Amino acid sequence: DGTDVVVAFTVYNGTSGARVDSSGYEAATEPTFTVGPTNTIPGLYKAIHCSTAGSRVVAVVPPVDAFGTAGSSSLGIAPTDTIVFVIDLVSVKKLTVLSKPDSTFPAVKFDSKGVPTLSKPVGDPPAELKIAYLKKGSGATVKAGDKVKVNYQGSLWSTGAVFDSSWARGAATSFTTTQVVTGFGKALVGQKVGSRVIAIITPSEGYGPSGNTAIGLTGTDDMVFVIDIISTAKS
Repeated sequence: DGTDVVVAFTVYNGTSGARVDSSGYEAATEPTFTVGPTNTIPGLYKAIHCSTAGSRVVAVVPPVDAFGTAGSSSLGIAPTDTIVFVIDLVSVKKLTVLSKPDSTFPAVKFDSKGVPTLSKPVGDPPAELKIAYLKKGSGATVKAGDKVKVNYQGSLWSTGAVFDSSWARGAATSFTTTQVVTGFGKALVGQKVGSRVIAIITPSEGYGPSGNTAIGLTGTDDMVFVIDIISTAKS
């Protein structure tokens, strides 16, 4: 869980044998997604979970692990149809959390109440999501889909301005790891309760090319989050 995978796949209707979808056999169209129980249909998750890069997997998926009683009219899948996946795992990339921030990260200071203050970032932001420990916890491990309780602060890389802070509101907040932007979720999954992390989130791992006008974020802006993980529980 939490691993980014690049795949090529073909999907068949298991009842009729008709090919209903295919993608990824040209480099420009290779689908990428993060492995997790809520990120795809259950059958696809089960098919690739714990597989290795270079594998070719075939999976016969019953309706309960596919589209359920609704089926998929767009794919021509009836509620009673199985589906068959043939999946090539082109590449697998496990996110590395740095043991401490390197020179890319802005400096962070904390006051007596644990509220962070960040220096304005210098230079260009990294090309990919970067996460580092400010403190390693020893509690339960956050899993994909868990409900977590955190304190956090988000700021813009371009200006250093804080756009959101649970510390400023005076109360921690709770949500599942799938209810936040991708980069924030990745900063949580795999970490232990009690950890404090800092993450530089690229647009592709954040709000995408549309940005978020409500917080003054353009489609090319990176975000910096400091996160204290207080608790985690299965949602």
